[in-house]
Amino acid sequence: MNKSEKVNFIVDTLQKLYPNPAVPLDHKDPYTLLIAVLLSAQCTDERVNKITPILFDKADTPKKMVRLSVTQIEDVIRPCGLSPMKSKGIYGLSKILIEKYNGVVPANLDELKSFPAVGHKTASVVMSQAFGIPSFPVDTHIHRLMYRWGLSSGKNVQITEKDAKRLFPVNLWNKLHLQIIFYGREFSPARCWQLDKDIITSKVGRKSILK
Repeated sequence: MNKSEKVNFIVDTLQKLYPNPAVPLDHKDPYTLLIAVLLSAQCTDERVNKITPILFDKADTPKKMVRLSVTQIEDVIRPCGLSPMKSKGIYGLSKILIEKYNGVVPANLDELKSFPAVGHKTASVVMSQAFGIPSFPVDTHIHRLMYRWGLSSGKNVQITEKDAKRLFPVNLWNKLHLQIIFYGREFSPARCWQLDKDIITSKVGRKSILK
């Protein structure tokens, strides 16, 4: 099976399994999504979704957030891990949004990446899911599966993202990003992986994995 055939099989299978994937992080606008994605670094979506209602009840806009202290923010988000860095980032980016963007999250990748505690993946998720601008954020699931499927070398997430964007149609990027994550969690996890239940990898996976 060549790469073109692999891509078609993957797209068709994911579409059957997850025809309408929803963003797993609860949010109501670009700002709350940005905060939720920031909190999800090294934390499960499930835990983030338990913490954000508490945080957003106190502050769900940049103006309300800067009325809190960094310590107050940290006290709320501590269960998400990395709370010192994340709380400073949330406060800092909220202040920047007020001072430079009139409280509105910009639909620009480079501007988002300039915010404290916002990396390329976080910015890409916001571009994709908040603004509908084609992006292909690569998390650990996508990085793992692109390697297992023989579509990328697995050297680093930057190469994986380039390969994903090169192989998959741009109009599918935003949807595929979510579909691959859901598939990885359900059928192709990093631990306790069972190849016979992984219908995509068992069909298109690299030879070293299938042996």
